[in-house]
Amino acid sequence: MTSDTKSPGSSRPGGRTARNTAAVLRATLDELGEHGYGALTAERVATRSGVHKATVYRRWGGVDGLLSAALEWSTTHAWEPARTGELRADLYGLAETVVRGFTDAPERDVSAASVAAAFASPEVAAALRVFMADRHARAAVVVADAIDRGEVPADTDAHEVVRAAVAPVYYRLFVSREPVTEADLRRAADLAADAAARGAFTAGPASSSRA
Repeated sequence: MTSDTKSPGSSRPGGRTARNTAAVLRATLDELGEHGYGALTAERVATRSGVHKATVYRRWGGVDGLLSAALEWSTTHAWEPARTGELRADLYGLAETVVRGFTDAPERDVSAASVAAAFASPEVAAALRVFMADRHARAAVVVADAIDRGEVPADTDAHEVVRAAVAPVYYRLFVSREPVTEADLRRAADLAADAAARGAFTAGPASSSRA
């Protein structure tokens, strides 16, 4: 992570420092969701969190530092994918989770604004990459389960399977700006699961010989 800010609770768990850190980073995400990256300021965050402006500047240095630390903080929150016992269904669940994250209030505003901020700030972009890597690593457990069940080859790249399942969703959400239907989610999951079963995400002959 580009920010050297310690995550909430890493210093004096339950103490004033941890509470203030959590308040500031939560306020950062709330302000981002309500007003967008362009209107995000350290002053707004300080007012909303109840933490003195001088403290906010001293610890995080400004908007990009605040948002980077807030994204890092988000990786400490508990989340794991639903596991149904079938890769196809699990990948559908992941794709559906992505859609909900960008369409359901109140999370949708923060999610969309974080992506927009990453286009404007290299520091935030680096932090978002770390956040997404964390989510991919957690989601990859569904592919590990599929390997254990023999649904896909043992050397399948779990992260690439996850990316293949959710990439069409991100395309519709952020590039073509089309509605994402249940049929779209099922198609993406089916294609990723079928390709994984055929060895498309391995380093073996099946992947190296495909057109």
